[in-house]
Amino acid sequence: MTEQTHYNAILAEGCAVPTLLCGHCRSILSRARMFRNEGENQQDIRCRIIALCSADDCGAVNCCDSAMTKIDNPDRLLDLAC
Repeated sequence: MTEQTHYNAILAEGCAVPTLLCGHCRSILSRARMFRNEGENQQDIRCRIIALCSADDCGAVNCCDSAMTKIDNPDRLLDLAC
């Protein structure tokens, strides 16, 4: 069985709009590639919100739970992605 590596997203400091960075390559994580870890999108990691890095040479799976706790209204941020 292969274990999938995942990283913890980082909240970028000093941004007017909450911005999450990939925990692997530090690229900006697109809200379009952010989703709740449930239903048909369920991944085998303990994480409520997941983002996939879109950087060409990365593609890392990022857990956003910790970074999103630092945002005033994280559900609104995720809703903007849908």
